[in-house]
Amino acid sequence: MTIRTEFPYPVTETPDLWIPLADGTRLVARLWMPEGAGPVPAVLEFLPYRRRDGTTARDALTHPYLAGHGYACLRVDMRGNGDSDGLMEDEYSAQELADACEVISWIAAQDWCSGNVGMMGISWGGFNSLQVAALQPPALKAIITLCSTVDRYADDIHYKGGCLLNENLGWAGTMWSYSSRPPDPAMRADWREEWLKRLDAQPFLATTWLNHQRRDAYWQHGSVCEDFGAIKAAVMAVGGWGDSYKNAVPQLVENIEGPVRGIVGPWVHKYPHFAVPEPRIGFLQEALRWWDQHLKGVDTGVAEEPAYAAYLMDGVRPATWYATRPGRWVTEAEWPSANIENRVMDLSEQGLGKGAGALDLPLASPQHCGAQGGEFCAIWLGPEMPGDQRADDALSLCFDTAPLPQTDILGAPSLRLKLRADTPAGQVAVRLNHVHPDGASTRISWGVLNLTHHTSHADPQALTPGAEFEITLALDHIAYRLPEGHKLRVAVSSAYWPMIWPAPEATTLTLSEGALTLPVRPTAQGDEITFAEAESAAPLKEETLRPAAHVRRSETDHQTGTVALVIEDDFGKSRNGDHGLIAGSIARERWTIHPDDPLSARGWTHWTQELERDGIRLRTEAVQEMWCDSSHFYLTGRIEAWQDDVLIYERNVEDEVRRDHL
Repeated sequence: MTIRTEFPYPVTETPDLWIPLADGTRLVARLWMPEGAGPVPAVLEFLPYRRRDGTTARDALTHPYLAGHGYACLRVDMRGNGDSDGLMEDEYSAQELADACEVISWIAAQDWCSGNVGMMGISWGGFNSLQVAALQPPALKAIITLCSTVDRYADDIHYKGGCLLNENLGWAGTMWSYSSRPPDPAMRADWREEWLKRLDAQPFLATTWLNHQRRDAYWQHGSVCEDFGAIKAAVMAVGGWGDSYKNAVPQLVENIEGPVRGIVGPWVHKYPHFAVPEPRIGFLQEALRWWDQHLKGVDTGVAEEPAYAAYLMDGVRPATWYATRPGRWVTEAEWPSANIENRVMDLSEQGLGKGAGALDLPLASPQHCGAQGGEFCAIWLGPEMPGDQRADDALSLCFDTAPLPQTDILGAPSLRLKLRADTPAGQVAVRLNHVHPDGASTRISWGVLNLTHHTSHADPQALTPGAEFEITLALDHIAYRLPEGHKLRVAVSSAYWPMIWPAPEATTLTLSEGALTLPVRPTAQGDEITFAEAESAAPLKEETLRPAAHVRRSETDHQTGTVALVIEDDFGKSRNGDHGLIAGSIARERWTIHPDDPLSARGWTHWTQELERDGIRLRTEAVQEMWCDSSHFYLTGRIEAWQDDVLIYERNVEDEVRRDHL
């Protein structure tokens, strides 16, 4: 990545800009301005992640660069977070979106703003950029949404295919910790009072989200797929094949009526100018082209670009981390594309695509099947990618092709299955794998389905034991090249731990028929689009006090047979070179299960947050645990606040939630 320090305009910064809301709440922002540019368009990033110690490193790379090219850039802390007033009740609440609309109106009215506003963000900021655009604030003309979703139920960290993702508990633990941190004592004389208010009001989101196990009005709120036509702003959507939020980009390109552009690279959950795996792209240059076109009215040529650009990755050996992914960029003028051939390959006793015929194959995977699935959302730069699938393949029904010619896959594979179950509930997981000549197995794409949801996520129904039913399960979108002479494998299992919470009882499925639909693209000869090399502004100056370290460890208790995944993410501790705040954090998770007992499943999270300022040492400890029986989920939580090693606040939570076809 090339570091730029000289721009068309000198950049001035206001580190602490207070924005008043109509209800008296004040939100605090960091503002970068192009000196001498006159009234300019503005770009808003609206987050709960704290501008002074949360996103400072990535903000330093991004916002000064855009400001230096003629934009006012604002990084605003949402209410109840960082140094802003108020309390936060949930993610993507009506209050959050109303606040964002009010902030946009305030920005547009400032004498330094031209009246045109853009909104940009990754993950949370990508979500609310779409959601705010659907509300049509008059000044919002364009957005750039990265690593986001159009459907909060189907494609976020809570549920997938109607199955409960364990990331639901993991992310609840993250927010239990993140939003309970104090303001910076240098910013507010009432920092301690505000901290105690936050601690008292902190919602236990694990319960909130678990109380909505169906796709109900709670999830419809903020799901822009309910009405794509409500989005009038120009939309640039960016994602990564190594990320969990890869499906939104093609969905937006397909459904947005106005100007839209989609880019998906090989990346995990990061901005593409500093993401891994490489190759990175000049994302900030692409962002400027988008903003110049839609906020300044300058013809930059983006209207003539192909609607969809995807990085077609070469098939490589399985690894839990990649520094780079070889491949090439391919483009489609529109999506869905007439260039894609949907190739149907039947499942048979001989394998995949080797003839058809009736099957009668029982499937009863041990509950720990899925151990090589990796992290649901790879983000922390540790060993989070799916590993060699052979261990999970051994616990699944597998159907292999013969060695194939080179095959380029672009789109969402799907699998049609006819099944019977011997219980009223169950789940199925499907992996599309790349089998190497020596037997190594790389996961290409995957999907899961709660079988009680096979006709509706809004109105699930118990299965009739012994009765046959048919499902079609869409896997995640992907762009992947299978090398010549290698095989494809469809692996089907009845469990996928620790990615999803198990069904209430062990199930035996019987597979009687199946077919894979594979989206195949004509062979790409080379890059069909090129991007500039990655550039950024100067990195944040900070002093490392404790280096980051990431552990992902599997354990087996040879006495009890229980297996566990242990995750330890120490994000390190550092001193900010701009204002001196010291911050650090450590996250720990433990997921345990017995291979023979779905009711033995247990999840535990523990976050530590540290903050130091002028001799004041502040710390929070946030712990959660969840387990179940056949009828209920049980949850506990504890939050502690410490000042100079003295416990000043503690709160315990206990909840139970009835299982609803889950």
